[in-house]
Amino acid sequence: MSAQKYEMDKPTEPKTAYPSEELVGEAGPGQGAPEVQYSQQLQEKFGLTSMIGFSCTIMVTWEAILFICQYELTDGGPLGSIIGFIFCWIGYTLVALCLSELNSIYPTAGGQYHWTCELAPKSWRKPLSYMTGWLLVLGWQADLASVAYLGGTIIQGLASLNYPDYEGTLILYAVILFAMFFNSVLARFLPFAEGNILAIHILGWFAILVSLIVVGPHHSNEEVWNTFYNLGGYEESGVTFFVGLIGPVFAFMGADGATHMSEEARNPRTTIPWSLITSITLNGALGFGMLLALLYCQGDVMQNLESPTGFPFLEAFLQALRSLPWATAYTSILLVLLIFANVAVLAATSRTTYAFARDNGLPFSNYLGHLHEGSKLPIWALAFSVTITMLLGLINIGSSTAFNAVISLVVAAYYSSYFNAIVLLTWRKLNGTAPEPGPWTIGKTPSLIVNIMTLIYIVIVFIFSFFPLTVTDLTPSSFNWAVVLYFGVVGIGIALYLIRGKSYCEPKPFYRKQ
Repeated sequence: MSAQKYEMDKPTEPKTAYPSEELVGEAGPGQGAPEVQYSQQLQEKFGLTSMIGFSCTIMVTWEAILFICQYELTDGGPLGSIIGFIFCWIGYTLVALCLSELNSIYPTAGGQYHWTCELAPKSWRKPLSYMTGWLLVLGWQADLASVAYLGGTIIQGLASLNYPDYEGTLILYAVILFAMFFNSVLARFLPFAEGNILAIHILGWFAILVSLIVVGPHHSNEEVWNTFYNLGGYEESGVTFFVGLIGPVFAFMGADGATHMSEEARNPRTTIPWSLITSITLNGALGFGMLLALLYCQGDVMQNLESPTGFPFLEAFLQALRSLPWATAYTSILLVLLIFANVAVLAATSRTTYAFARDNGLPFSNYLGHLHEGSKLPIWALAFSVTITMLLGLINIGSSTAFNAVISLVVAAYYSSYFNAIVLLTWRKLNGTAPEPGPWTIGKTPSLIVNIMTLIYIVIVFIFSFFPLTVTDLTPSSFNWAVVLYFGVVGIGIALYLIRGKSYCEPKPFYRKQ
């Protein structure tokens, strides 16, 4: 059977072929894939369990709830934290359902920008997919920097907790270089490592949760379930609540990382969707449990928020466990998980960068879209991602202003890419030109309802991602510079498209040999 010609007029059938599924095209003896299609280059190595581990490791939801609890505690307090987490859990579950549906139809490393191209009107496919790809790469690069930043600052916080006179250095360089080493030299062990990190992810949660509950102080139900803080200075409680959502939103970020590993997964049309849904469900449950444990057992909230380490959870551990060695030991568990989260985020970031460069969407695409011949790894994309993070690391590692801006930038860029793909899918369904669903689907009518609800959630989160954490005595150091960074990068993307847009190739269907 010869490969079908790639048609851009209207999406109809899923165009991605896999050995274990119905093939679109098949290469005969001595024949390669058709010139208009991508050939299989990345190596399959992920099964369902390792992909679930990969997704859970990228999100590190319950760990992130501890890392950045100051966001929801400042704008919302205990009550706002609980409601906000549930809101974001439901919202991101809706996002995951939409992404799963799309990945089951078009499973490629390009993800959102590829789906945008498939679903957009013909005259808009090229510019819309280009800008979606630009935002997607921005989101992953910023996410990688934020995770490395967290790793470096937590090591610094631990050091200052044990040695008050310690002076912090750019430890994030060591964190990101380890991720580079693992993703290049030890890449073949990545699926095995992710499966084992999943076990530590669950066991570490259990150990810390039980210790906090058994040893720590206990707040009353009234203090946890009926206490709302407005420390950010916003006049309206509703605005305060939505500004505080940035914490739980960030705790679920990166779930789409599995979609960008589609070309390295077995049976990705079903493996990726199930890994997305399973990881969101599991991480959401673990995150909610840890949030409740923290709120009940954190001791003096104000003292925690003013912790000299920069991380309220470190002070909460110290108050709850009443032991510096134990607080250090439990934080070290979190640090190990965060370091391997950085490994997983770098893997997804490099695949996203590689896929977009493969379509000539980035400067130096001839390098970034190239795979190393021996390892079949995107070494140039890995090195580029590490370099971007190291350049961002030149900003003072202790700067909360920089970190807040990066967090908001991650959310805004990710959610923009989600919106573009999902709104086009919704439009296709409403006008009757939607592609046939893949093997993983929740049904025609439920799917449309989920799409619409997801878009509402995305718009809310996107708008409030640009708000500063506090408006009390607003200064340049407390301003949320993400809005400047986001629209600045979007402006650069538009300029590059106008200058070199003709060289950008619309994404093609993926082709895999038998």
